[in-house]
Amino acid sequence: MTMLHPSLRHSIPSSLLSLSTQNTHHHRARFKPRASSSFPQTNPKTSGVIVIGAGLAGLAAATHLNSQNIPFLLLEASDAVGGRVRTDKVQGFLLDRGFQIFITGYPEAQKLLDYSALNLHKFYSGARVYYNGQFHTVSDPLRHFWDSLQSLANPIGSILDKLLIASTRIRVLSKSDEEILSSKEVPTIDLLRKLGFSDSIIGSFFRPFFGGIFFDKELDTTSRLFDFIFKCLALGDNTLPANGIGAIPQQLAARLPPNSILLNSEVVSVYFDESVSDSASPSVRLENGEVFKSELGVIVAVEEPQAAKLLPGRSEPVKQKPARSTVCLYFTADRAQVPVGDPVLYLNGSGNGIVNNMFFATNVAPSYGPPDKALVSVSLIGMYEGVSDVDLTSEVVRELSGWFGAPMVGTWRHLKTYRIGFAQPNQCPPTDLMKNPRFGSGVYVCGDHLTSATFDGALASGKRAVEALLRDRALVRS
Repeated sequence: MTMLHPSLRHSIPSSLLSLSTQNTHHHRARFKPRASSSFPQTNPKTSGVIVIGAGLAGLAAATHLNSQNIPFLLLEASDAVGGRVRTDKVQGFLLDRGFQIFITGYPEAQKLLDYSALNLHKFYSGARVYYNGQFHTVSDPLRHFWDSLQSLANPIGSILDKLLIASTRIRVLSKSDEEILSSKEVPTIDLLRKLGFSDSIIGSFFRPFFGGIFFDKELDTTSRLFDFIFKCLALGDNTLPANGIGAIPQQLAARLPPNSILLNSEVVSVYFDESVSDSASPSVRLENGEVFKSELGVIVAVEEPQAAKLLPGRSEPVKQKPARSTVCLYFTADRAQVPVGDPVLYLNGSGNGIVNNMFFATNVAPSYGPPDKALVSVSLIGMYEGVSDVDLTSEVVRELSGWFGAPMVGTWRHLKTYRIGFAQPNQCPPTDLMKNPRFGSGVYVCGDHLTSATFDGALASGKRAVEALLRDRALVRS
């Protein structure tokens, strides 16, 4: 493999720009952005590669460019890196923007992240399910053997269901990630029924557990994603970083060169300068009118709806599926006013109510709140449009009072509600989780909408976009 020498970080030879002219001509017929004449400007700033969006995919792309000594500029519209993976500090608490758990078994994350530095705190390997007015524990038998033995007789599925979970584990572990992500697919609900799981365990466990991961209570999400996540869960732990889920993108950003990230820099267009006869690489224009010209290419690493706006020149219009959405409510309480100290995820297996899952974040990672306070995280599936935050909060309190008792829940104080319209791309069949990142001449796309809708999918897609760009520019030889 051949890399650019460090001395070339700020000076790309013009000979590189003439490489792959055949590919350039072919792709430009497909990608037809607006011409630069619409945006008059002088002396545009230049960089080897321009990456649009500092979410996980964009940060992964920048990380791989940096490792190859390719100069780049990362443009982010908001005031911080992370995209959807952000943590806010509110009254001494760490509030992740929505229900987000980091699975240590993610393969690409293992390559890119320093788990030790993230100071990951583990959830209990299983869940506590609210069903028929009581809580029942579901445990991973390889990690909590005695707990799993005691749970064999509980009503969350039959003994056969629990044996089927073990056989599913063996099945997914026997396949490579590539095999899983390109395998024959059906909706997850159809897969579970085909495997022989009972309606009881599907309703009381799989719907709230995987429905909470997919933000899809109907479990229409592709079986490919179910198998991939099931495999990652078998190989790793559910965790939270001590400093919040936002510590993950912050770690990636901290490794990048100084001044390589521009915040509050919203890109409004990607285009070619048609006044230049051999403009093989596109430029980008910011909302404030600034223009940045790429010398090697542009990587678009924004959410799917924004990508569609920036890149309108698709040869075939793609009908977007409705995005997955969620509402996350946070409450605080005295630590004595929570029912348990276990770092366990609670699931609503009753089939009733609006709460899908909840947990006491400070039981998992005490750093999520002040020493004497507990942080309660409650997740709903969907946006609940037309229902005010006040009414939604009241209904959640009423519902959880049935779980834990009104005297206790009545002492909890509402902190903040997050309504997240685009929590994940919709990955119901048919899907292509191995999409080509090449969009057009000098333009590449990455994000979890091109791969699996997971942290790992975003990270892997950033890497693939860079690999495609470098192959096209002949900067890497296999």
